[in-house]
Amino acid sequence: MVLNGLDILLQDTAALKNRRIGLIANQTSVSASLEYSWSMLERSGIRLKRLFSPEHGLFSTEQDQIAVGNQPETGCEIVSLYGENEKSLMPDRSLLEGLDLVLFDIQDVGSRYYTYVNTLALFMDAAEGLDIEVMVLDRPNPLGGTCVEGPQLDPAFHSFVGVMPIPVRHGLTAGEIAHFYRDHKKLDINLDVIKMQGWSRRMLFPETGLPWVPPSPNMPSFQVAEVYPGMCLFEGLNVSEGRGTTTPFLLSGAPFIDPFELAAHLDSMRLEGVVFRPTWFRPTFHKYREQVIGGIYMHVTDHGLFRPFAAGVAMTCALRELYPEHLSFLDGVYEFNDTIPAFDLLAGSGAIRSMILSGQPAGNILASWQLDEAEFVALKQNYHLYGT
Repeated sequence: MVLNGLDILLQDTAALKNRRIGLIANQTSVSASLEYSWSMLERSGIRLKRLFSPEHGLFSTEQDQIAVGNQPETGCEIVSLYGENEKSLMPDRSLLEGLDLVLFDIQDVGSRYYTYVNTLALFMDAAEGLDIEVMVLDRPNPLGGTCVEGPQLDPAFHSFVGVMPIPVRHGLTAGEIAHFYRDHKKLDINLDVIKMQGWSRRMLFPETGLPWVPPSPNMPSFQVAEVYPGMCLFEGLNVSEGRGTTTPFLLSGAPFIDPFELAAHLDSMRLEGVVFRPTWFRPTFHKYREQVIGGIYMHVTDHGLFRPFAAGVAMTCALRELYPEHLSFLDGVYEFNDTIPAFDLLAGSGAIRSMILSGQPAGNILASWQLDEAEFVALKQNYHLYGT
């Protein structure tokens, strides 16, 4: 079984004695025995001064884009890094006073949009130039560390779902991303990573032997995390991404979709490693609440061949081709941004949406980010902490 950075750290906590420690954590911050990191550190005689929680809160009680307010008692001060405005995403420097070490211990899911490593990056920005060590207790990338997919972020589309110029599926661990971000921003920061034991880049999460602790309300399983790099794009469409069901992102749909027509169209696109099952469902909240709508359930049949971002873009192309009068790209506020459509923020530029709207063939669109992928594959090897 893989040992996380937390379990490695807990083997010898002598170096933490007399340190003034902050911890960025949520409910995934557990040891091999499924005990929370803050409790185990306390039992080891390590007194935490401050606990920082990311989007969704310490126990993932809040849905996406909901400000986190009151949180359960843990014995030390808790500070939310996801409030009512964009300013809340980065800790005020006053919150770093009195600290000389900040631990980051949260399970990521391997997608650029997933905000936990973005919280780490913004925290590193806040700590620049201060006499504070940032220590990442590393955890697996559930999608493995070899495959890279999707375009790199255009800096003009920087947002909380796009802090770093990396592809959508980046193939890095949180510790590796921290090293990348420090170099990218040329940050004056004391960074350390407590590496895992037993993890290799070819491992998907089920191979680690670790239990899946849902990192957010709509990430209940590895199967959801596997499709998320593509299906999160549907947050920018007037199509349900399955929120309000027990299988978000695996399910998607809308009132204007004929499930069998869409499934047949997707089958004709011959995407590898996935089967699209036509279905109907009723979301209990979010888009189309309490309406029975037609849609698709995605079944991944080959983990090695499946490309989730390509699948999400191909599905959007299919929806545009079949339902041009109904499908729309959403405007409005998304992750504190009200000037750029959500789909573009997620995709990392406006290029993919423009190609879809202009009716370009799906194959051409899916090939459009190959150069970005190749460039990042070469770059990211400089930050690998683990072999294959």
